Parts: sequence; C-alpha cells; structure tokens
Amino acid sequence: MGCTVLAGGQWGDEGKGKIISALALKDEPSAIARAGVGPNAGHTIYYKGKKLGLREIPCGFVQEKAELYIGAGVLVDPEVFFKEIDATGTKGRIFVDKRCTIITPEHKRLDLAPDLKGKIGTTGTGCGPANSDRALRRAKLAQEVPELAEFLADVPVEVNKFLDKKKDVLVEGTQGSLLSLYYGYEYPFVTSKDTNASTFAADVGIGPRRVDEVIVVFKSYPSRVGNGPFPSQMTKERANELGIHEYGTVTGRERASGEFDFDLARYSCMLNSATQIAITCLDYVDRSITGASEAKQLTPKAKAFVDKVEKELKVPVTLLGTGPETNHIIDLRDEKL
Repeated sequence: MGCTVLAGGQWGDEGKGKIISALALKDEPSAIARAGVGPNAGHTIYYKGKKLGLREIPCGFVQEKAELYIGAGVLVDPEVFFKEIDATGTKGRIFVDKRCTIITPEHKRLDLAPDLKGKIGTTGTGCGPANSDRALRRAKLAQEVPELAEFLADVPVEVNKFLDKKKDVLVEGTQGSLLSLYYGYEYPFVTSKDTNASTFAADVGIGPRRVDEVIVVFKSYPSRVGNGPFPSQMTKERANELGIHEYGTVTGRERASGEFDFDLARYSCMLNSATQIAITCLDYVDRSITGASEAKQLTPKAKAFVDKVEKELKVPVTLLGTGPETNHIIDLRDEKL
C-alpha cells in the first residue's frame, strides 16, 4: 500500500467515506490523514450500526489501530471537531496540524452572503472566507486556540515518519475534481481551493515522490449539490425511475443526479494521475446486486458497466461499492471479473 491518496472524480458525493472506511479496515494503514478544504465536505459512513456524517475527523477512524491526522491545508471548526471526537471516541489518537486555519463565527456569517450562498450555493460553513483570510495572512491558526493544545502536531513530520518506517499511510481527499478552484466545471461554481490528489498530498505534507497509489472514486450515477452547470443531469422522473433519492451530508439539500460522463471522468483521471478507480453505487446500475461482496455475484449488466469504465478511462477498476454498508464492497485487487 505505501502512501495512497484517495480523491473524488466528480462533484463530490461519490461515496468516498465508504471506500475509505473499507480500505482502513482491510489494509490496516498505520496513519490516516484528512486533506481537502474543511467542514464544508462531509463523508458518510455506517459504523457499529450508526450512520455518521464526518466533516473533520478522518473516516478511517474505524481502524482503531491507526493514528489520525488533519493536515495543515484543512480548515478546522473547533465546534465541529470536538463534537466529532465525542461521536467517534478518538481522543488520544487524533491530531491537528498546528498551522491549520481556524474557522470563526465571522467566517460563517460572511459565507451566508447573497453573492456566495445565494449565487454559488456555498454551504455556509465559513470555508471560503477562512481560506481568503489565510491567503491575506490574517487567519487565526490552530496553535493559537488553547482548547486545541493537546491535539496539536507537526503533521508532515509525523506522517513521513510512518513512511520512513515502511508503514502504510492513507490520505483522505474531500469533494471532487470538478469542484476544484482551478480545474473545476466551472468557475465560479467551485470550492475555495484545489481538490485533486497532488493538493491532498501537499495538504498533509507528503511530497509527490512518496505517493504510491492514487484511487479516484466515481459514482455510477454522479450527483451534485449546490448551484452550477451539470451537463449530464437527468430529470427527476428519470432519477425516480432508478430509485435515486440522495441528500447532501453537510447541507441536507437534495442532490441532482446525472448520467455517467466519460469525458469528464477521463479528465479527472488525468488531473489526479489515477492508478486505480473505485466505483460506488454500482447497485444503482442493477439493484439485484445490492450488498454483493464477491465478483461472482455481479450480473452481466453490472459487469458491462464496469468493463466500459475501465476501457474508456484506461485505468484499472479495483473497488466496487454495492450498497451503503462498509462491507457492501467487492475488492477486485483480490479477484478479477
């Protein structure tokens, strides 16, 4: 495994939390680090019978032997952070880089402005204004918050120590390539920083030569929350026909769904230098495979979709999500179709 970076290939909502938690349990990485923007992105996982929407704590917390980190590139809302520590029981093994930017109540107020929440559809979590303050060199840092003192670390030093010892490190990216500030589809309907694998590695202080694998996650029928163009968007009637009813983890807003866009997916693979692809919600393609955990359980219809993704994107498909639970996954690293 070495160092693996996981990124979303669409507009977020690809089911990265499920893939991360499955990898954390099976591959048992020694360190799991969250990268990305901040609490504007939520990862949903099912753990010990509970549904959790995590916005700060790495979803890989389910691997109880792993140390957990939040990189300096990630914005931290202390209120969210402490709430999630209580929900996950991770105190003692979760660490925040001392240089993380802190989201303040003023950032949240500014994020609700009509030109942001009204026009672009921002989450109102304060991330854009906080990133703006960081760029202007007037942000408050984690090391200035007394309540965070026991959680502070120099995250690059810590995660690179694991790599030096030939230990596995998993980096969790958030959102998706098509929401990147620079390469998203399309400005200004994007998030407040880049959301690709190279930036995720930088967020936690890992240099490009230390990254071994980049897994890009795609959903069989992509979705998008917020405003902005969605070229393959389907009608609500079509979504109802497929039984797709989804809501954003952070905002609770209904997600618009679309057909799989191979051109944009190919572009995302290029941006991320994808070495592997994970496909989630494969059960949307054929509901009869819901909960499948072995390749032999796939139907010809589901296999055909996977084969087409692999052929069109020219990247091996290694992980298939077939339902909401962490164990609803087929690992093709172990077996082939």
